[in-house]
Amino acid sequence: MPSVIELENLAVKLGNRTILDGLNGSLTGLCIGLLGPNGSGKSTLINTLLGFYPPSAGTARIFGNDIRGDISQLRSVIGYMPESDAFIAEMSGIKFVRYMAEISGLPGREAMERAHEAFFYVGLGEVRYRKVGTYSLGMKQLVKLAQALVHGPRLLLLDEPTNGLDPAARQRMLQLVREIRDTGKVHIVISSHLLRDIEDSCDQVLILKQGRIAALCNLEEERKANRKFLELEIDRENGFVKAIDGLGCECASFAGGRLKIVLPENVAVRQLYQLAAEHTVQIRRMNYRRDSLEDIFLKAMEDRPEARETASGRL
Repeated sequence: MPSVIELENLAVKLGNRTILDGLNGSLTGLCIGLLGPNGSGKSTLINTLLGFYPPSAGTARIFGNDIRGDISQLRSVIGYMPESDAFIAEMSGIKFVRYMAEISGLPGREAMERAHEAFFYVGLGEVRYRKVGTYSLGMKQLVKLAQALVHGPRLLLLDEPTNGLDPAARQRMLQLVREIRDTGKVHIVISSHLLRDIEDSCDQVLILKQGRIAALCNLEEERKANRKFLELEIDRENGFVKAIDGLGCECASFAGGRLKIVLPENVAVRQLYQLAAEHTVQIRRMNYRRDSLEDIFLKAMEDRPEARETASGRL
């Protein structure tokens, strides 16, 4: 799959401090989550991709175009939703979004048409003539999304898009993100500290720690890779666990007849049912356990060899 963003030994220094340190990786997803603790370099990476911070070493490419080249041309295909508000409070919503469209290179008439379309798309058509300063927090977040979309970008950079939203507004924002993703026409990068938002929306995740890549993985591939990790509930033990061990499985027993089993590649699930029948054990429930994004994130934060391996795309 072609890269949306290619990081090549990217390093950024601000003053005498190294903020990003040798990032390498290929971001290919339709919706890419950017995670990491405070100070890990998430905002610096976004600002570097936008051309606000020059690389001190290495580079990055967006759709194959080097950020060290014509950044104005790159910005024309990028929509940016900042975390902090940057409104002209006395300007009406429609004028503000039209103004942002013109800054992005659209002529006046087209900018106004696109501004109306963007307002209705995010669900704020009825308030588009009100002053931005009178908008609620949720409405301001949607206006920021509208101005990021108005010029028809190929890449959306969303910095904390659900920040401060109530549950209903948060779900509305995430639904819009998923709708944009599902068109297949726009790639999205979401920087967030809310793991659930990333898990609900993204197909690839980049996790930063102290300015370095702690994990870079495809979420769907990770979930498929964990289909050999099973959770069972049985009515009795009756020698069943020992028989499972005999197959070469890793098995842990818990109260209430619960078992957690890791199957080797040469062991099929049907063999568990055969063993259960041989030992007159009833399997009441069986689930494939998939690593949650929280599992992946916590593993990436640990200073262990298996965590460091994720920088090459494995967990």
